[in-house]
Amino acid sequence: MELPVREEELQEIEELCSAATPGPWHVRTLNDDSAMNLVAVSTVPGAGAGERWPDFDHRDLVAATLVQHPRYVDVGDECWDENAAFVAMARDAVPRLVEEVRRLRALLADKDEGEGVSA
Repeated sequence: MELPVREEELQEIEELCSAATPGPWHVRTLNDDSAMNLVAVSTVPGAGAGERWPDFDHRDLVAATLVQHPRYVDVGDECWDENAAFVAMARDAVPRLVEEVRRLRALLADKDEGEGVSA
C-alpha cells in the first residue's frame, strides 16, 4: 500500500510546476520536411493539423511525443496523441491537485480538532 503524499513531496511538485514554462499548454500536430508527423505540446494553440515550418515558431514547443521522420521520438505503444494530451492537461491540473490535497487536509484537520481527535 502506498503511503500518503508527504508535505515535502507536495512542495517538490509545486516547485517543479513553478519552474516549468507557464501554461496553458496545447497539443499541436505539425508536419514538414524536417519533422514529419510531429505531435507536440505548445504554449500556443495551433492553427490546425499539419502546420508546416515556418508557419510555427519552434520556441513555442514545450515537448514532443512523436517525431516520426527522422525517428527521434516514437513511443512503442503509439499513444502519441494521448501522451501529448496528458502532458498539456497536467500543466494546469497538477498545481490544482496539489492545492486540492492541501485544502482537503485542512478540512480534515479542522474536523478532527472540532471532534477533539488528536493526531
